[in-house]
Amino acid sequence: MEFLKQHIEALIFAAPQPVALADMKAVMEEAFQTELKEADILTSIESSKEQYQQELYPFELVEIAGGYQFLTKGAYHTTVAIHLRQATKKRLSQAALETLAIIAYKQPVSRPEVEEIRGVNCDYALQKLLEKELVFIAGRSEGPGRPLLYGTTEKFMDYLGINSLTDLPKPKDFKEVENVVGDTPALEEPSI
Repeated sequence: MEFLKQHIEALIFAAPQPVALADMKAVMEEAFQTELKEADILTSIESSKEQYQQELYPFELVEIAGGYQFLTKGAYHTTVAIHLRQATKKRLSQAALETLAIIAYKQPVSRPEVEEIRGVNCDYALQKLLEKELVFIAGRSEGPGRPLLYGTTEKFMDYLGINSLTDLPKPKDFKEVENVVGDTPALEEPSI
């Protein structure tokens, strides 16, 4: 079948986890509106595997976890690891930190409740926290419109180095930050 190999590669490339042969067959049959033989799919997969074994490509097609997935070749693992480490080091914005703190102390809490406390829209901050897997959708509120409720994840606790939410500092533990830089000069008495 013409272009079968490219369609299989596109499917494997786009999938977040390994794609099983049976799933691949079902998708291809629906896409082409015809019945396919597993042998034809396996032939295409083997052709792709051979192609990506060449030194020209930094990735390969691998059979893993009951399916097929594109993975980086071993020679490039250090480069990818450095990128991933640098990406995770990126700090959270002030808005994201404020949103995360509200969720941590008030969870489960809805977006409108967070926005009421912060006084500004928090859609972007919530999206970033969800992407970083520091918060998760904990369900829906019973209130009007049934807004989503947010809570913190295990990754949040790992990020802060705490074992449970009871380890979070209590609001009374915070004290006013002093606006002092350097030593305070002694007051001079006016001379008479």
